[in-house]
Amino acid sequence: MNTDASLVTRSHEENWLPILELAVEEVFEIMVGCRVKVAGQTEHKPNEEFTAMVGLAGALCGILTVCCDGKTAGEVAKSMLGDTADSQEQVADALGEICNMIAGNFKNKLAGTDGRCMLSVPTVISGGEYSFHSLAEGTSVEAVLLFEGAPIAVRLQLES
Repeated sequence: MNTDASLVTRSHEENWLPILELAVEEVFEIMVGCRVKVAGQTEHKPNEEFTAMVGLAGALCGILTVCCDGKTAGEVAKSMLGDTADSQEQVADALGEICNMIAGNFKNKLAGTDGRCMLSVPTVISGGEYSFHSLAEGTSVEAVLLFEGAPIAVRLQLES
């Protein structure tokens, strides 16, 4: 088994959820200036009006997504950029950058992936009428965290 395949196999054996949650918490504290908390089992999933995504290739192959409703995306952008963050483009840019930072933080926490895993440029989809399907049909890890009481879902889907 090559090293890249062993990383994906490792994801089945290890619980990567705490690592993903820690990456989200650190990025929000540094980039947004606030703490997020892991949502309890009874918390609702976010209305996915915004989905930011970053692809991973190399030692890890797949996609990391950050999903939330429009109001939450706007609040994240205002926390990052100030009250001037009022355009749809600025909101999308802020959410894309958050997604990019989470993906980078996560991969750097895994031994053996930091220099051998590349990230794509972030892409953001907005609107209420879309469905998302990833071809990365292997391991899937999802963390739902609360930002100012509103849920944000962060998903990592890896090819097997």
